Amino acid sequence: MNSFNCFMTLLEKLEANKIHYKLDKIRDNAIMVEVSVPGQRWEIEYNTYGENFGGEIEIEKFLSDGTIYGSSELDVLFKEFSD
Repeated sequence: MNSFNCFMTLLEKLEANKIHYKLDKIRDNAIMVEVSVPGQRWEIEYNTYGENFGGEIEIEKFLSDGTIYGSSELDVLFKEFSD
């Protein structure tokens, strides 16, 4: 199966399972499928370098510990991540 078919199969499987996703292109030679499920966010990246399917698939998962923050957390985020 070529990389395009694998990509389309993933999108069809996400849709069939009613899992929210969006597509993005954040670097050359790669398309990212961003998936949001309760407590997790996945970044599934299809790229043209590597060996699998004429390219490679990389998956990164971001897990939540379930903590919910109030609006004061915005100050913390800006303090930690601003230049």
